[in-house]
Amino acid sequence: MQGKLVTVFGASGFVGRNIVRELAARGARVNAACRDAERAKFLRTMGSVGQVTPMRADVTDPAAVARAVAGADVVISLVGILYPSGRNTFEAAQGTAPGTIAKAAAAAGATAMIHVSAIGADPDSRSVYARTKAAGEAAVRAAFPSATILRPSIVFGPDDSFFNRFAAMAQVSPILPLFGGGSTRFQPVYVDDVADAAIAVLDRSDAAGAIFELGGPTIYTFRQLLELMQAHTRRNRKLLPVPFWAASVLAGVLELLPVPPVTRDQVELLKSDNVVSAGAKTLADLGVEPTPVELILPSYMDKFRVGGRYSSGRAPA
Repeated sequence: MQGKLVTVFGASGFVGRNIVRELAARGARVNAACRDAERAKFLRTMGSVGQVTPMRADVTDPAAVARAVAGADVVISLVGILYPSGRNTFEAAQGTAPGTIAKAAAAAGATAMIHVSAIGADPDSRSVYARTKAAGEAAVRAAFPSATILRPSIVFGPDDSFFNRFAAMAQVSPILPLFGGGSTRFQPVYVDDVADAAIAVLDRSDAAGAIFELGGPTIYTFRQLLELMQAHTRRNRKLLPVPFWAASVLAGVLELLPVPPVTRDQVELLKSDNVVSAGAKTLADLGVEPTPVELILPSYMDKFRVGGRYSSGRAPA
């Protein structure tokens, strides 16, 4: 990667910033494309002076995307959202934008492209999130056939939106909801492993045009993940099973909040397991050893402990 120019869309996000760090460490020059270049200035410190350049790029604007990929050797697409907001819809961000990026990458003469999608991407899903993830993959394939697609399960790490969300909820609520009884299965993958997978793709000619499903070494139920979180935050909140129909009603109300903690579409997603498919290419095929959740979780769940990070106390049941 030494001296190559890589444009990363969604560079300031949770996964993006880790990929930018790894690219810079390997000597690449990085165009860090994102919605707010001012807030992304922290990315500059991940490389030498001038090595990482934050730039504003609206992925719904083909001209802006074309400017961002001009001269790029590699293009990485990480754009995705958890819930729609205004014109930032699932269809625009996840269905259409990946194709716009892929077309621009091909026109710019990029030699490689990586598109980060998600396990569960399915054109026939009842979830808009999953359907638009599948549409984005198809659009990338059509415009840039040799693009590599990475499908991670839920991604964990210090800035994740899963463990941090429920740990914060446990600080103020005496109960935590187990949607659908908590039996949905997940295979959490460490954010650094996702970044390492992206770098590995660029080092392997046999990865072009392939799809890799990225999961950690262990499969957990939703209940087990919340129990694990509570063990590391030293809390003991009641886990309350909530039927999917009731969860959908609750989510319909919570969707009215500026930042909804759960949406009806997310409830729909929880009806299906989020694990690596049998026979899929995985982290192992890229030479990446998956990191256990138990190894990383204590490093950032301690701030949610009763009494704070340095407390040894435990909340009563």
